[in-house]
Amino acid sequence: MSSIHDLATWEPLLRLVRDAHAEELAAPGGCFTGQVGLGGWTLPAPQPHPAPGRALQVADMQDQFTAVERVQDALRADGLNNVSYVVETAPDGATLLHVVDSGPAVEYGVVSPFVGALLLVEGAVPEPWRRLPEEVLGAVPASSADPALLEQTLHERLPDAVGATEEEIAEAEARLGVTLPDELKALYRVTRARWQDWGDDYEAGERVSDAVGCELFSLDGLYIGDAQSRPCPWQFAAAAVVTAPDAAVQGLVGSPGWIVFGDNGGGDRLALDLTPGPGGHIGQVIVIDHERSIGAGLRADSLTDMVVNRPSGWHQGRDGDNPPVVARVNIRYLESVRTAAHPALEVLSIGAWQGEPIGLASVVGLPRLRTLTAYPGTLADPLEITGLAGLEYLSLGPEEWRVLLDAGAVPRSLSAAGIEVQGKRYPLPILDLANELLALWDRPLISRTVLEAHLDTDR
Repeated sequence: MSSIHDLATWEPLLRLVRDAHAEELAAPGGCFTGQVGLGGWTLPAPQPHPAPGRALQVADMQDQFTAVERVQDALRADGLNNVSYVVETAPDGATLLHVVDSGPAVEYGVVSPFVGALLLVEGAVPEPWRRLPEEVLGAVPASSADPALLEQTLHERLPDAVGATEEEIAEAEARLGVTLPDELKALYRVTRARWQDWGDDYEAGERVSDAVGCELFSLDGLYIGDAQSRPCPWQFAAAAVVTAPDAAVQGLVGSPGWIVFGDNGGGDRLALDLTPGPGGHIGQVIVIDHERSIGAGLRADSLTDMVVNRPSGWHQGRDGDNPPVVARVNIRYLESVRTAAHPALEVLSIGAWQGEPIGLASVVGLPRLRTLTAYPGTLADPLEITGLAGLEYLSLGPEEWRVLLDAGAVPRSLSAAGIEVQGKRYPLPILDLANELLALWDRPLISRTVLEAHLDTDR
């Protein structure tokens, strides 16, 4: 048994949960769930309230930190990143701890231990993450692109900078597998933006950022902003990509032609775009928004334009996450599935609903529909899903999944699946349901270890 399955690892945490929620745990069906990861945790213990006029101190939460750190140490020892847990009370009064290992076929859940997406096909990613850029005939660099002017301007602003050699530029090209645009070569010939070159001059990096207009990555830090560089869980990635006829930037997750060279200081990445949209230019500067999973905004028509003319802000094109490609049927948006039905529909989301349960007949046979999510209780007949032949992602409530499982009607086209859980539910049957779905694809199952603790009331 690994240390994450040792009761001693969990005892401090169990005491916190028991002491904070003794009455709730004693009630029939009462339980608490949480997660502990190396980067954070959820712990159903009360937040300390400092005295008026005094800020919350580390010491005020030391018991929580100590309890979590013991579990985190066990995770590190076992080579794990996170673990989910369930705490409940046995009939004899003992405290039961369920240690849940989701395994490699389950994405990390948002609300523990209700699992994230079930990965039914190993290595599968949503369709937008498979989409490659389209060739735009006639695309050319902007008239503002001028490598010589760019290099001259940067030399004037950074007269003492250490530039990259042609050999270093060639090494970067070999590593990336692309030929760097002339503007980018001109930039790095002036400064290779390495901290080692600046020594004790702590303001040197700031001068480079001011001169270029962004936090410039070193030549060694350049990377290709393809779809793999922008991972996203299935439950959020089941979206769509759309490029408008006049778009400057293609509506992609990423592209082998996006060469990322800097950051705007707020977590958004800047890249030179060698695969522009119909209204764009080869070598334009784009911004990859860290708060979005798809698309990029236009920063400047060229790197020269950005550095020399210093245009302010950036423009994000039209979002493809709306009708007719993506449709949301709920009390705030579309009023029926019939309204959402369109040959271009790829993603259908059925949310909070106050009317009669919804039928799916209107979308049966649509050629591009690949994602369906539906809140529990919103579907009139879950078996209508059998008419949606191209689904790759399906997320339903437990009862709807039960109907499909009992009928042997779970679509075999799926690459991933989600279980929609609304409100507070006893979690263990949800995990069992997830294992039934995983078993249909012969995928690794979620494991659960039950530990019994007889916690003394004295500390």
